[in-house]
Order: sequence, then structure tokens, then C-alpha cells
Amino acid sequence: MGKIGFVFAGQGAQYTGMGESLSKCSGAAAELFRKIDSVRPETSKQCFKADTEQLMKTDVTQPCVYAVDLACAYALKERGIMADAVAGYSLGELAALTFAGSLTPEEGVRLVSARGAAMQRASELQETGMMAVLKLDDDKVNELASKYSSVYPVNFNCKGQVSVAGVKDQLADFGQAVKENGGLVRILEVAGGFHSPFMQSAAAELKDIFEKASVKEAEIPVYANCTGEKYQGSYTDTMLRQIVSPILWQKSIENMIADGVDTFIEVGPGSRLTKMITRISKDITMLNVENEETLELAVKTAGGKK
Repeated sequence: MGKIGFVFAGQGAQYTGMGESLSKCSGAAAELFRKIDSVRPETSKQCFKADTEQLMKTDVTQPCVYAVDLACAYALKERGIMADAVAGYSLGELAALTFAGSLTPEEGVRLVSARGAAMQRASELQETGMMAVLKLDDDKVNELASKYSSVYPVNFNCKGQVSVAGVKDQLADFGQAVKENGGLVRILEVAGGFHSPFMQSAAAELKDIFEKASVKEAEIPVYANCTGEKYQGSYTDTMLRQIVSPILWQKSIENMIADGVDTFIEVGPGSRLTKMITRISKDITMLNVENEETLELAVKTAGGKK
């Protein structure tokens, strides 16, 4: 086996009950939830009990998914499986930075809570949303989006899958254009137009908060959404830039593979990243951990402690 990469889930992966079984079977996961709750009370209760409507609110989604991402990663570490490199999808990047030692869990949840609240406020300034475009290449999506003043390709996930953000009336017209050009569209269950110019007010609001945070150099490589490369230079600047920049997910994964990662473990709710990564490469082992059952399978497959 070569290197192991952990990839941390992002917004849209949330569901009622996420993380609950891990909190019962893993002491490390339970301790992580206690730390998060000490800073943001009842985060674990929201993860385990909140309904879909509540979990859809960005200021709730982000800290909750952050907590579950880390609970999964620490449960793996507790069982002897450690990452050689990490990446996180959107808010998952803060969880990846925390796991890599750049942030403490307590500092991380403060930042992700502020991030979620600021992005929620930015989302309320305009009627925006997001749409996944399937079956068209990146160049075609860029070409179609360029015909609209407020539609932006923002998530370059894998071959034949790009997400766009836009004002809702233009998104409807854009979606029709996609269909006319042989593509498919899927409305994403998110509360705003993320990773786009619609988030400029959020980035401005967060600048002072992020600059005051204690951020250390990562102990293992962290691949940044906005570059697809390892974090370097100012971590704070990169975290702020990520809020308004497209996610170069395919590039990140391809660079991790080029650097020797051949086993990826998605940590956090759901398996969306698993589906993306298996489309990026067929020459890797792909696992996900979101509950006790998937934890045991990952430990068995990757050679952790029973």
C-alpha cells in the first residue's frame, strides 16, 4: 500500500443522525464531540437529532459537518489508521486543516461557525442557488455560463461534473441551455451561491476573525481547494480566498495521486466524495467512514487495529 489520504466531506452531505453511532463506539469521536460542544453547545445534539430543515441552514450545517468529519477522522486515528495527506471539500477544508494540526478543534469550530453564519448572511442578500451540471466538459460549461451575468462555474468535481452558482432566475435559463446542449442538471440542496462572487461580503466580514486566529503550519500536506496544490504561504489568506473561489477538486485529487496517495478514505457524512474520486481514477482504493459499520470495514481493509 502507498500513501493514505483522508478527504473531508462538505456542505450538502448532512443528514439527521450523522455521527451518533461513532460517538458510541469510539472514545476519540466522543471526546471530539465534547470539545466541540464546549465551544458551541448542543452541536452534537444537532448532528444526532436535528431535522432536515434545520440542518439545511448554513450556520448549522457547517459546524455540524465539521464536527462529524473530525469525529470520523479521529476514530480512524484511534484505530491506527493515519493520513499521509488530506484535503477537504469546501467547509471540509477547515476540518482537514484541524486534523493536520493547523488548528485546534476548538479554534476550528469557532472559525467554521463564524464562516457558516457569514455565508448564511451573504446568501440572504440575493436569491441565489447552485446546480450540478452533468455530462458536459468543463469548457462547455464555462462557455454556457459566460452568456449570463450572474452564473459562475464554481466546483470542478470530476470529469463530466461541474457545479455552478447563480441568481435563481438566471440558473433556470442556464439549466435549459445545458439540456439543449446534451447535459443534465440537478439542483443542489444548499442555501446560497457558494464559492462565487456572491460570497464577497462573507469573506470581508471574516477577514479580521480569521487573521486573529492561531493557525500553525500543517504537520502533513493539506491540498487547497482554490489552487489544487499543497497549502503554502499564508494559510489565512488561502482560507479566505477559498470562500469566493472555485473548488478545484479534480486537480487536488490528481495531485494527491501524483504525490503517491493510492488509498483515499472519505471521512464525514455520506459518500459524495467517494463517487467523485472513483470517477477521477480507477487505480486507487476508495473507502468512506461515517458510522460504526463503515469504520470497521475501513479498519479491516486498511490494516488498522481491531
